[in-house]
Amino acid sequence: MLGKLARQHDPNVLVGFDHADDAGVYRIGPDTALVQTVDFFTPMVDDPYTFGQIAATNALSDVYAMGGQPRTSLALVCFPEKADLAILERILAGGLSKMIEAACSVIGGHSVRDEEMKFGYSVTGLIDPARVLTNGGAKPGDRLVFTKALGTGVISTAIKKKAAKQSWVDAAIASMTTLNKRAAEVITGRIGSGPAERSSAANDQRPTTNDQFAVHAMTDVTGFGLVGHAREIALASDVSLRVYANRIPLLEGALECVRAGHIPGGLKANRDFAECLVSYEDGIREEVKTILFDPQTAGGLLISVASEDAVELTRALAAAGVPAVEIGEVLPAAKPLIVVVP
Repeated sequence: MLGKLARQHDPNVLVGFDHADDAGVYRIGPDTALVQTVDFFTPMVDDPYTFGQIAATNALSDVYAMGGQPRTSLALVCFPEKADLAILERILAGGLSKMIEAACSVIGGHSVRDEEMKFGYSVTGLIDPARVLTNGGAKPGDRLVFTKALGTGVISTAIKKKAAKQSWVDAAIASMTTLNKRAAEVITGRIGSGPAERSSAANDQRPTTNDQFAVHAMTDVTGFGLVGHAREIALASDVSLRVYANRIPLLEGALECVRAGHIPGGLKANRDFAECLVSYEDGIREEVKTILFDPQTAGGLLISVASEDAVELTRALAAAGVPAVEIGEVLPAAKPLIVVVP
């Protein structure tokens, strides 16, 4: 639908909705730009506080995926008129806990009466216009590094069906409530992002970066699944990708959920849309093919980094407590767009 709308022409819009990127970027000065995103959804867990945490983690992720630093947020609330307001209080408290962890100030929001509960945030961050990490820019020879693990979609579906083991639930919640903050700090080389550092740097709001790693493109893997977001990198960068299926980290219980048929509607939609651009070499199990399209909530970062920096980046992420695995490589543009190999 967006493609049918009139185009606005503003030279300060560095990344707009026509880029199919994670967030919009708007320049407000020579060295400063805003990163803006919005995300909200229905509950996927029973505990209100945890739901708030997941919603906040997910909304913040798009700013981190652009290489930005979250600064302010606005809460978006849809809540049944006759529901217990104590539940809403817990949702808001959970979200706030993650915003505090991100050093992102909640400055307001908006609520509507709705029989179906929904919650999320609009988040604004800051970035140096010269340091924006888009989903374009991947170069042949780059390596693909992925943080976190796949499976939150199928496990969330199993949770709704009361069919998930507690260990699966615990692993999925731990993933969905882990900010991509630390990973983004390592990738961009930012120095300090907590309240104390922000206070001491009040007169210099620009993100601080270095050039330790030649990261050419980055996105977070969320609702379109690993293949869907890899597709966006390939199309935006005019390249093709090779993905090693056996290297992709999976959450405990993810494949068991697929085998049991706990398939979310979003996974089916992702597969119907994007699988035409994918080829599989022999030896890849059907459940592994399926999980590649699993819609993630607060998923990991997919990073295209120069081959000579891939090992060091992976080591630096691991040293910072961020699980990261090299899962593929960037190839010259060709058909099929994405090749999945064992």
